Amino acid sequence: MAIFTFEDQTTSPVAPATLYKALVKDADNIVPKAVDSFKSVEIVEGNGGVGTIKKISFLEDGETKFVLHKIEGIDEAKLGYSYSIVGGAALPDTAEKITIDSILSDGPNGGSVVKLSLKYHSKGDAPPNEDELKAGKAKSDALFKVIEAYLLANA
Repeated sequence: MAIFTFEDQTTSPVAPATLYKALVKDADNIVPKAVDSFKSVEIVEGNGGVGTIKKISFLEDGETKFVLHKIEGIDEAKLGYSYSIVGGAALPDTAEKITIDSILSDGPNGGSVVKLSLKYHSKGDAPPNEDELKAGKAKSDALFKVIEAYLLANA
C-alpha cells in the first residue's frame, strides 16, 4: 500500500468555533438540514467518538448511495478533526481508505482558515486517478459552500 498526500487550504467568512461546531459536533443534524441530497446519518459502530463509523446516505443522480465515515481524531482545543472514508460511493476501487485531517484557525474579518491534508491510501502502489481526485474535490468544495451558506443564513 502506498500513501499519497495532498494539501489544501481555503477561507470562510464563518468564525472558526461556529464552523467547527457545525462540521464536527453538530454535523449529524446540520448537514441533512443544509444539504437537500443528504438523507440520513446513522452510527454503525461506536459511540460518536474516535473509532466511530457512520453511514451517511445521500441522493446522487436519482439514486440513494452511502459513504462510510470513520472518526480518526477529534481535537477540540485546536479545532482539529480527522476522519477516513472507509467504504461506499466516495471510495474508489483503488483505495483502501482516504483520510482527511482538518484544522480551523482564525481568518480574515472574523472568519476562518481551513487547512486540509488528504491522505490517499492506495491498494498496491498505483497513484490515485487524477479525474477521480478532481471530482471528489469539486464535490467536497460544493458541500462545504452549501454548509457555509446555511450557517450564514441561520446565524
